[in-house]
Amino acid sequence: MKKPSRYNESGAVAELRFGSGVSPPKTMKGRGGDDIAMKDRRRRSGGCGLRFPRSLSSINLRLAIFLLLCCSLFSAVVFSTFRLFAVSAVSFRPVLLPTWRNPAMNAIAGGHHLFRRDIRSSPSSPANLRMDAAVALPDQVLVRLESQPVAALTELNCLYFVPVSGEPQLRLPPLASSTAGDFIRCPLPPKPYVFSISVSNASLPQPPPLLPRRWDHLAYAAVVDPCDNSTVVFAKGHNLRPGRFSNPSSFECIFSWDFSHPKYSLSSEVISAAQEIFRCRTPFSVLLRRHPPVASSPFVSVRFKAHGSIPLPSIARSEPLCSPSPLSRRRKDHRMCVCTMLRNQARFLREWIIYHSRIGVERWFIYDNNSDDDIKQVVEWLSTSWKATISLHDWPWVKTQEAGFAHCAMRARDSCEWVGFIDVDEFLYLPSPAVKLHDVLSNYSKSPRVGELRAACHSFGPSGKKSAPPEGVVAGYTCRISPPERHKSIVKPEALNPSLINVVHHFHLKDGFKYVNMHAKKVVINHYKYQAWEVFKEKFYRRVATYVADWQEEENVGSKDRAPGLGTKAVEPPDWASRFCEVKDTGLRDRVLKIFVDPHSGRLPW
Repeated sequence: MKKPSRYNESGAVAELRFGSGVSPPKTMKGRGGDDIAMKDRRRRSGGCGLRFPRSLSSINLRLAIFLLLCCSLFSAVVFSTFRLFAVSAVSFRPVLLPTWRNPAMNAIAGGHHLFRRDIRSSPSSPANLRMDAAVALPDQVLVRLESQPVAALTELNCLYFVPVSGEPQLRLPPLASSTAGDFIRCPLPPKPYVFSISVSNASLPQPPPLLPRRWDHLAYAAVVDPCDNSTVVFAKGHNLRPGRFSNPSSFECIFSWDFSHPKYSLSSEVISAAQEIFRCRTPFSVLLRRHPPVASSPFVSVRFKAHGSIPLPSIARSEPLCSPSPLSRRRKDHRMCVCTMLRNQARFLREWIIYHSRIGVERWFIYDNNSDDDIKQVVEWLSTSWKATISLHDWPWVKTQEAGFAHCAMRARDSCEWVGFIDVDEFLYLPSPAVKLHDVLSNYSKSPRVGELRAACHSFGPSGKKSAPPEGVVAGYTCRISPPERHKSIVKPEALNPSLINVVHHFHLKDGFKYVNMHAKKVVINHYKYQAWEVFKEKFYRRVATYVADWQEEENVGSKDRAPGLGTKAVEPPDWASRFCEVKDTGLRDRVLKIFVDPHSGRLPW
């Protein structure tokens, strides 16, 4: 049978044109009909003898629609990204680009209620009274103001709201303000209920109340490390083990100016994770904005990589550190610096800094952990009268000593060749008068593989004192336990492992570096640990170390971190003044009396 042609019958042409199910027009027989069919074919083929499929116009239409949708989607993505991460139009500055490839920036939805920070006051609030954060600590509530120091405001009050009421249920005066004036310390309400908090001032409108964050489930600080442009985040809530490295691929960092508006944030890779310290790759758009004030930096948090996992609540903004020194600068500003963390130790600070300045310490980094004494005035006096270079840094976070020391190590790296991590009741002692601290450090500086010096600690007891000796700690306590207890470290900041992991004042080092145990005839540390009872009992308040139990807790009661046989109650034993006295040691006392006593008045400078 002859195969039918689609175009050999005008009726077939009509059927293709109008589709099945529609009656074709009547055909004309003869030559006239053939002429009409030929003209019809030429008209539909463009009159040039070319043949196209009949569905060409339909294909063109679909392709045009598809291209239009693609262009619209691309424009929307570009516009939203520019709106969220555009660089300020004020100025552009060159930045140190990372040596690693810029990580892919993953957009994540921010609709969950914990993404909604609810800690920024409404835009109508005056610029000089806007609350930026509120955090509930075990014994107080921290309220952070966004733009103006607390010292510039008067007649402040803390206001407390219950969820069902729009009016404050309680009004209390603040306990104090932080050292730098960024925080207001409000008392906890007398009854343990869920509350929001605000502050009021006689001359300014009240900002909207905030629901305080939990202190133990929070990203509380962050810094941008200029050495590799990574962001180091300090966060509580993931409960990583002490002294151990964790798998960084289990976490990711989240950057956002607001976790709820706009609805997208950026995620980035975690490079290292240990204890409460997470090092992340910084998105390029965030690096471009690190020069403006910290208040304009994005918030950063950490979350588990798991379906449905949400980031920790965050009040941490990426704080820039000083840029690394040029390679041509072979000598740093200071040979020896000291980092410490304290609470209400202002009365001991004069003796500690004056003594260490005399033996060769050149700069101090003091992390204030919620002091309510006159530490600010003491630091100002030391800076003016003794020309001491002291950086006083607010660090209000509870049980975060290891994180604070890691933060301090990064801050000191650019200006300090060696950094010691000791407490205010610990004194470096060089038993031989012929040995100088700078000589010791210079000798070890010549060994490029030495990254840490460890000095043994001798623990001193009350030495028969019933009250704090007026002559000071060093001259007043002269009896100690015979064997040394543990050690404290002096480190090169460049030698520290990038994870910044540290336990009991010593750090993990990079591969290729080693530590050295210093001989007791060169350097030891006198630790005035067990002082007169009125001083010692303050240790029962709360300890700053993250992984050390507080003294009142029934945990590790026999540990060397506690007083042997004391227990968990702040009750003075009858024989406390005579305890911990096995060796009479007056070496440092004699040195101090010889160097510091005024020949006219016979008094010590502190």
